[in-house]
Amino acid sequence: MKEAVIAGYLRTAQSRSRPNDPERDWFYSLRADDLLSKLLPELLRRTGVNPSEVEDCITGSAIGVSENWTYGGRLPVFLSNLPETVAAKYVDQQCGSSMAAVHIAAMEVMLGYAEIVLAAGMEHMTRVPMGQASRKEGHANINSRLNSEPQYSHWDLKNAMNMGLTAEKLFSMREFSRPELDQWAKRSHELAARAQEDGFFDGEILPVDAPQADGSKMSVKKDQAIRKDTTLEGLAQLKPVFKQEGAITAGNASPLNAGASAIIIMSKEKARQKGIRPLATIRAIGFAGVDPTIMGIGPVPATQRALKSAGLSVSDIDYWEINEAFTVVALNCIKEMGIDPERVNVMGGGTAIGHALGATGCRILGTLARILNLKKARYGCANACCGGGQGVATIIEREEYDF
Repeated sequence: MKEAVIAGYLRTAQSRSRPNDPERDWFYSLRADDLLSKLLPELLRRTGVNPSEVEDCITGSAIGVSENWTYGGRLPVFLSNLPETVAAKYVDQQCGSSMAAVHIAAMEVMLGYAEIVLAAGMEHMTRVPMGQASRKEGHANINSRLNSEPQYSHWDLKNAMNMGLTAEKLFSMREFSRPELDQWAKRSHELAARAQEDGFFDGEILPVDAPQADGSKMSVKKDQAIRKDTTLEGLAQLKPVFKQEGAITAGNASPLNAGASAIIIMSKEKARQKGIRPLATIRAIGFAGVDPTIMGIGPVPATQRALKSAGLSVSDIDYWEINEAFTVVALNCIKEMGIDPERVNVMGGGTAIGHALGATGCRILGTLARILNLKKARYGCANACCGGGQGVATIIEREEYDF
């Protein structure tokens, strides 16, 4: 098979979504597809790819309804003024959606069906809210049989569809403490704030001009939810959100966010022809289904599958990006797989940076590729849990290319 490389990566900053107070969201006036349409042409320009060379554009989103409806992936193509010859797809694997887009793109390239493919993700959790809010607005109509007929009762979907309750169940099954969750959240904010101040994220964020509620226009070029003044004392004072005696709070879980991200997947041969030095080569992908009521365990079997495919062990991986939908998910993956925590989310994680659902897969994978290049490390693994009881993972390798 051909080798598939990450030839380019770019994202918007992630705003802090507030469905009940939208004007506090820096991106409240812009749709998710607006954000993505600003991103894709600039990514192509920076990477040195002519839009006419793109063969497929795969967009992921976890809430593909209302404004996020893509007409089979074609609307982002049109909004980005890409040629009509660019085919398109829409992918929903919940929090793994844009990583699934990367997986499909990589397989298209590896099997020789395409040379250049865009994989992207978007989400706007202020304008298109998740969960009950989305259903109340008529955006999603779930088949009532799943919650009413006895043959489906073992799925317990009422609890499975509340991500906070799935995190609480995972916490109850493991020997973690609430202070451990809070400590990881503090670490996430500290590392993300340091990376932000050092300018690390400037290399992957496209500034976006966004109208604000007061009539001004803001150039949004940093993630809105990062708080450098996070303290353990402040985190400890937060009340559980999902269970009265629970451990999951607004402080040790990811916030709601809006943003977009994109990666160019290309064959290594095409990159060499174009004189493009790839960020990394995709070495293996992994995916897994798990009990939907403890969806946070999903990254473990997905990563194990990817490691087996790559012929690697946990100790071979230099850096990890484990999506912090909840800090307990990252801690569980670290514990279950015997990962050195000092190699995980070294620029901060989703607790601080944010988790714009469908945009997260490309975000953590692209950030990981940049970390490997910064640290001159070889292997990295990015993974995430997915609503509905799934996990996704991708292993990449930084190589010393001589183009």
